[in-house]
Amino acid sequence: MTTHGSVAYNGADPVVYGGMMSEQSRPSEDRPNDGMANEGAADKAVVRRIADVGPVDCPCGAARRVFSRADGGPVGIHHVTISEDAQRHYHKRTTEYYVVLEGQGEIELDEERIAVGPGDVVYIPPLTRHAARGKLTIINVVHPPLDPADEFVEE
Repeated sequence: MTTHGSVAYNGADPVVYGGMMSEQSRPSEDRPNDGMANEGAADKAVVRRIADVGPVDCPCGAARRVFSRADGGPVGIHHVTISEDAQRHYHKRTTEYYVVLEGQGEIELDEERIAVGPGDVVYIPPLTRHAARGKLTIINVVHPPLDPADEFVEE
């Protein structure tokens, strides 16, 4: 086990830091009430290493879903390697942010194509037909966390 500050890390398994009070044990006036909280959301800090999460196919390429719906948090966090033959798709309820980490390429947003590279952040609201293309690595922040039933690939 490795410790980074007060958060422990143990190989492929996320380690939950137990030093925080749970939402249930906090006095109600101390609980956050920003309208963003997810029922049953994790209430302890977690560390995961991207390399320890296996990739799954997605319309954009291969995604490592570091945090997903199963974690109970308000967003999903995916590390995505974009493929040259990414498929154009859209979501009815999902908002996405693409944070470009590496590479050069373009993002197609409805009918517009925009060049992107490291440091660019793309906002994709629901119903926007989109596809990233090129040799890119991104972090995809997904709100709410991805529901596979809300992913519609265009032929």
